[in-house]
Formats: sequence, C-alpha cells, structure tokens
Amino acid sequence: MRVTTPKIRSAVASLPAYVPGARIPDGVQAFKVSSNENPYPPLPSVVDAITEAALTVNRYPDMGNTEMTDALAAFLSTPEREVSAERLAFGTGSVAALGHILSTFVDEGDEVVFPWRSFEAYPIVTSVAGGKSVRVRLTPDHRLDLDAMVEAVTDRTRVVLVCTPNNPTGTAVSHSQVLRFLHRIPDDVIVVLDEAYVEFVRKDDALDALALADQFPNVVVLRTFSKAYGLAGLRVGYVIAHPDIAAGIRAASTPFGVNLVAQVAVVASLRAADELNARVDALIDERTRVWTALRELGWDVPPSQANFVWFPTGTRTEELAAHARTRGLLVRPFAGEGIRVTIGEPEANDVLLELAAEWLTQ
Repeated sequence: MRVTTPKIRSAVASLPAYVPGARIPDGVQAFKVSSNENPYPPLPSVVDAITEAALTVNRYPDMGNTEMTDALAAFLSTPEREVSAERLAFGTGSVAALGHILSTFVDEGDEVVFPWRSFEAYPIVTSVAGGKSVRVRLTPDHRLDLDAMVEAVTDRTRVVLVCTPNNPTGTAVSHSQVLRFLHRIPDDVIVVLDEAYVEFVRKDDALDALALADQFPNVVVLRTFSKAYGLAGLRVGYVIAHPDIAAGIRAASTPFGVNLVAQVAVVASLRAADELNARVDALIDERTRVWTALRELGWDVPPSQANFVWFPTGTRTEELAAHARTRGLLVRPFAGEGIRVTIGEPEANDVLLELAAEWLTQ
C-alpha cells in the first residue's frame, strides 16, 4: 500500500537549516563559546524569583504580560523620554518577536532586505512569512553597507533589517549613519533595528535607537533578555515601536507566548540591573583584552561591539573549528567564511588566545 503525506509548503521545504551552537557532551570538560551566551549563572535574586514562580506553573501566564510590560516601560523611560506600555510587544526570544513583525507586515512575495552575512535566522523567518530575502553584502571590513541596503529597496520592499552590532561580525553602525539611512527609506517600509547586543556597545556616536523610534514611526527596535541579562534559557525578546505598530505585532503574536517563569525572571532582572551591568562591564573588559591580544598576534579581526569576536578564516574555517574542539573550545563556524567565538570566562578566553596563536602557524 502506497503511503502519501500532505505536501509541505515550498517556502518551508526549502528553508535553510538554522545551525545551533555546539553543545558540550555529557562528561566532557569544555568551554561552550558557540552561542553568545552570558557565561555567568543568574543572580541569586533572580534564581529566588524563578524558584518561587515555579510553584505556580499549573496556571497560565498573564497573556497581557502586564507586570513585565509595566516594569520594562518604567525601566526604559527617562526624564527626557517616556516609553509607554502600549509601545511594547513580546515574543519567545527576539527571533519569535521578529517573526511576529514579519507576519504583521509581509505578504506573499514581499521583499525583506537585510545584510549578509548577518543573523542566520533572517532568511528563515522571511521565508516562513512568505517573503523574499534580499541579501546585501557586507563591506570588505565586515561592516553593514547602509548605502547598498538603501539601493536594494524596491516597491516590493516591506521590511529592512539592520543588525547592530552585527551577528556574527560584531561591527556596529553609528547613530549618524542610521539617521542618514532612515531619511532615505520610504515611510511605508518598516526598519527593524535589531539590537540583541546593545548592552555591550561602547563606541562614539553610539546608536540611540529609541530616539530614532520617537522620530520615525516606521522604526521598530528589537531587543532580547537572552544575552546581557543571561536569560537565554527562558526566551524573552521584545519590541519597541509606535503604538499602532506595536498593537499590530501583539495581534500577530502567539497567545501566552512568554511563559510565567520567564515573565517573573525579567521583572527580577530589571530590579537587579546594577548587578547585571557590572557583569556586562566585566565581559567588555575581557572583550577588550581578547581583541587587543588578537591584534597583537597579527589577526585582522574587526572591532567588536558585541560579546563575541569574529575570525575571517575563509576556507580554513571548519578545520580550525575542529582543532578548537580537540582543545575543549566549542566555537561557531560559518563554513567557508569565518569563526565566531563568544567572550566567556577568563579561562575560556585564555584558551582561545592560545589557539589563535597556534592557528597562525598552521
């Protein structure tokens, strides 16, 4: 008897595979620096909140994310700028939140413009939404080419994605660059400023995405609690946008998407922001140490504004990543292009520097 199965949508069947970061096998001593995770465990106050919340998981979470929304709105607001609750929307990580954005604005065949190489989920979520990916090459020094991205916009473009700092190269655009860019983008095109690593940025003329979201109604800011806040396992991403746009994104979001424990952990993390910022500062110090040492060794690594560094290793990528694994360092290779290595514990970073010196002689 012949067995047939329903036909999968062509857009889904042809999806590129999302390659997850390597995992440490049980019983193996290694440093996992493949997924840009915060190497430090949650703060004790956050763990206490999670533990207490775990006792209530027989109940559904608040579908409106009320306490989390109010806490985040208060956290983002300043005497000069109010970020109201109606401007926020959430998802299970920034990837899901981005998927909700595209579901809100992209129809079948509409174009989504983004840099490449950049976050590997971009072509996946674009295809799932029925859109067409328009990839714009980075500059030779691994930066976003905003001029080329403007030129790639057509009458079919509905969304433009700006990843800054860019994953996996770590480079970041400036505020003045993005301001000029936005003045050249049509008002009916959504511009997503993807700031998953914003807490790690330390540069002159740093992007003030919230100011641009105030000035341009078509700007959507995308952020996450996975990286700097160390809540990667609980999956919470969020959007800051014009109230009308945020309302549309919330309407397209999965009901009860952010679980009860995650909501409680976010509120507790915002209350502990000073302690978390101290950890971020420590990681930035380590990033500076690693990047400076790599340059002194002779590596042409771009200046990173994220919690990782990028090695443009080209055709040697998979060979060097395999070598790193034998030394207990699980890195993230992008075949034929380069290796992304998360800034981890000082011990992990020391192993990376030892490996980087060896790679130059192989």
